[in-house]
Amino acid sequence: MATAATQNKWRRKNRLVKSQLNVMARKLTHEELEGIADAFELRGKGEAVTFAAFVTRALIQRADFDSKAARMLDDFSQAYHRDRDIYSA
Repeated sequence: MATAATQNKWRRKNRLVKSQLNVMARKLTHEELEGIADAFELRGKGEAVTFAAFVTRALIQRADFDSKAARMLDDFSQAYHRDRDIYSA
């Protein structure tokens, strides 16, 4: 874990464009993020989270004019909500 001085330096440097997101998540989620990072040549779990948000946003936008994408998004949402306890902390 980074020292307080290092964290403060990071916050000062990035205060206008970034904020830290410290999330407690199941080990499975951390493993999935590592897998996503490896599969898409990302720089770690933090970038995998950003990529996941990017892909989700793209799917939402695509669903606006593509019925297959809309169905897929709806299926993903229903499956997540059905099995939420498996995925959430």
